Amino acid sequence: MNKKPVETIMGVVVVLVAAFFLYFGYRVSDLQVVKGYEITAKFLKVGGLNVGSDVRINGIKVGTVVSQKLDTTDYIAEVKMSIAPDIKLPKDSEVAIVSDGLVGDKFIKITPGKAKELLADGDIVSNTKDFKTLEDMVGEIIFMVTDNGDEK
Repeated sequence: MNKKPVETIMGVVVVLVAAFFLYFGYRVSDLQVVKGYEITAKFLKVGGLNVGSDVRINGIKVGTVVSQKLDTTDYIAEVKMSIAPDIKLPKDSEVAIVSDGLVGDKFIKITPGKAKELLADGDIVSNTKDFKTLEDMVGEIIFMVTDNGDEK
């Protein structure tokens, strides 16, 4: 086949531009794994949290979920997170699994505590809150509405 050199050059340019946009999209979308020190939190239920999910403080990504496993002795979910090295968390920080809206992605929300002692690499966070499903929340609302305070 007798191809024109202009078509070949334009094809290469299109491929390079597409590769640039993929790279740019990856860098801007904040999908990369945060490398830093690792901490572990234990939950009764994780509610669809995935490896690679964000770890956030006040809505800002400070870490990434790097692994999940089930402790076979007490059947509690262990979630390991990598936290950015410049983020120093007090030992009494609260770790909760929450979602972006009703059907949004799950992520870990950290509420920093006030303790002087800081979490270090390999520490286990003791102050955790399990994921609340929509059914759990509706049940609590129904219980609050139907509980009129009459105890006999």
